[in-house]
Amino acid sequence: MADSFSKKENFKKKLQKQKEKAQRREERKSTNNKGKDLEDLYSYVDEFGRIVSTPPEKREEVNVEDIRLGAAPIEPEETVKTGFVTFVSEKGYGFITENDTKENVFYHANNCPEILKKGNKVSYEKEKSVKGFSAINIQVIK
Repeated sequence: MADSFSKKENFKKKLQKQKEKAQRREERKSTNNKGKDLEDLYSYVDEFGRIVSTPPEKREEVNVEDIRLGAAPIEPEETVKTGFVTFVSEKGYGFITENDTKENVFYHANNCPEILKKGNKVSYEKEKSVKGFSAINIQVIK
């Protein structure tokens, strides 16, 4: 019994795939990286972000203790500031305007021994808080 046309075509395709597979296997054998030095397999990135085969130039070592993480430290300013009270809330907080910079600084009644009124001249210390600066150790100037 003779093979049909489609069987012959399928057989030809199968033989062609086997030949291609054998050819790819031979290519891999000829270009394999086995036996090469580990140094030959390394790739480096230069200062422009390109991949190159040459290692970068040696640079001076970085001392781990010199590295600072996070924000730069806030250097202390003068300790006692002066200003006047510009806003007072019934709930126990308000704002003091600095004489020098005209900047508003938040204060809370817990940080002053006396009850403050609008327009009082005060001296205070400025402290960095979560939401900005706040005044502490508030004293009324008479």
